[in-house]
Amino acid sequence: MDLKTMLKQGPGQLADFMIQPDIDRLAETLVAFANADGGTILVGIGASGQISGLEADDLETSLMRAQMRCRPPVKTEWQSLETPRGAVVAVVVPRSAEFHTLDDGRILLRSGAKNRRLAGDEIQQLAVAKGAGVFEDEAVAGATLEDLDLEIIAEYEHKRRERAPRGERLTREELLLESGAMDRQKQVTIAGILLFGKRPEAFLPQTGLVFVRFAGTEASGVGAVSGYGRREEIGGPLARVVEKSWAVLWEEMRKAAVINGLSREEKPEYPESAVREALVNAIVHRDYRLRGRRIEIRMFDDRLEIISPGGLPGHITVDNIVEEHFSRNPRLVRGLFYWGYIEELGIGVDRMIDSMARAGHPAPQFDAKPYSFTVTLRNARERAPMIWPESMNERQLRAVKYLEEHGRINNRDYRALFPEISAETVRLDLADMAAKGLLLKIGDKKGTFYILK
Repeated sequence: MDLKTMLKQGPGQLADFMIQPDIDRLAETLVAFANADGGTILVGIGASGQISGLEADDLETSLMRAQMRCRPPVKTEWQSLETPRGAVVAVVVPRSAEFHTLDDGRILLRSGAKNRRLAGDEIQQLAVAKGAGVFEDEAVAGATLEDLDLEIIAEYEHKRRERAPRGERLTREELLLESGAMDRQKQVTIAGILLFGKRPEAFLPQTGLVFVRFAGTEASGVGAVSGYGRREEIGGPLARVVEKSWAVLWEEMRKAAVINGLSREEKPEYPESAVREALVNAIVHRDYRLRGRRIEIRMFDDRLEIISPGGLPGHITVDNIVEEHFSRNPRLVRGLFYWGYIEELGIGVDRMIDSMARAGHPAPQFDAKPYSFTVTLRNARERAPMIWPESMNERQLRAVKYLEEHGRINNRDYRALFPEISAETVRLDLADMAAKGLLLKIGDKKGTFYILK
């Protein structure tokens, strides 16, 4: 993404802004990014766009001192971004396979727009994830560059120029190295075979996807052909798996005719964005170490189940899956981001929840087991009756009715319902409902909104 786009999106999972290089904050952000999925620190510019006129020597000195606080030091790359009002430096922090701490013992992880301190079991879970290494970076025995599809590499190169920060042209070798498709010894990696392989399943039989359409609401026909309405095995490089899987899903989804003014529109039984998020997440976050199992999509009359081999990565749990982010396969994530199948890095689950709520569906269900993760989307459009705590005030009860009608609410909506109350009262009312487990907070800062939990 270019500087203009990054400013529009603001600080987040993969970006931070510093008008002046602050040593302590630099060190904290270096560690937090390296322990998570990496990121970019834009130094010399504030989140609102003000530019300080950065001196390169000042940044170099501050960065060196910040690195001295990191254990071990964090690898970085610099990119100078020229603007009409002065220079801005992008300090690019790649995701690290090592476990980083600060010199005072604190362990930080990037969480949304903040550097969050880890404690207790979270530290152990992150250490285990780091200690396991990055499977996608391992070389594939027997694979050569001849096993990569030049046509799909060229397609990726074109897509990358459109979405990359600088949009520069790379040689074929530079592109393969940057994407992680091959290592410095020119060996083809797991990521390379999955992203660009002619036949990834020849080296990784567990890759690909199985789609099954069941008749009714139970998998009563498992193992018997008569139980299936349709069964498809989908393979190939990941971009093709996404495209073919979506085509099958779209064909199998029921559509209702909706008249909008003078035009007729088709409304699918599931929100398109929710299905796409669940599908792409399963493909990029599955544990490709696990053999003998492929991703499964099971479509029933009342629900859609997407089952991904492998439990949740790192410190991620069902309880923190909306707020936290950690990728098992960061190269695959970035690859499908450049392809355009991931709208914004570090965001996805909250959008899935939001789109289901907007369509009047129940929230997605997440089931995490040691060796699988299942997302279930239900096509019902009616909400089950809920029992609300007696401690809720009249404003909150009225806000619940608003949520049942509109699917979501933010501070501005709440204030419009009750123009006589202060902004602080709005914040306290919504925070109280979230603390009671009635609402789920989505987004950050000005983009924050709430849905019924």
